[in-house]
Amino acid sequence: MARVGRLAGALLASTEGAFFLVGDLKEPCDWAAAGFEPPAQLPGVELPFVRLSPVRPVEVAAPLLVMELEGEALARLLFERLVIRRNGSVSERLWRLVTEHEARPETDARWLGLVPGHVWDLVRDSVLRCS
Repeated sequence: MARVGRLAGALLASTEGAFFLVGDLKEPCDWAAAGFEPPAQLPGVELPFVRLSPVRPVEVAAPLLVMELEGEALARLLFERLVIRRNGSVSERLWRLVTEHEARPETDARWLGLVPGHVWDLVRDSVLRCS
């Protein structure tokens, strides 16, 4: 099972022994303290995700999502479902929608990968339009 948390405002996915950073950073990141080498390029609008190289064992901090999908397919799905396309940043509204309905440190979000894309787009548009 993959685990997805946050790192400097972006999404950090731990999947099959690999780590992916999804979406643009919202704050500076101390890569050494986080346990990673700085990536050559950061994700954003043009580059949805990057693979990170850990320099020590890394635990994804809570709150986090538990998902069944793995690898680059997971990183791609996270970008499609939780990132604002026009600026490459993770939507706090969408993140809260997925994580806070249970108010637990760990949320079973396997359903997120099962929702058809056209249905999620309706939810996404509605959530992002709210003020």
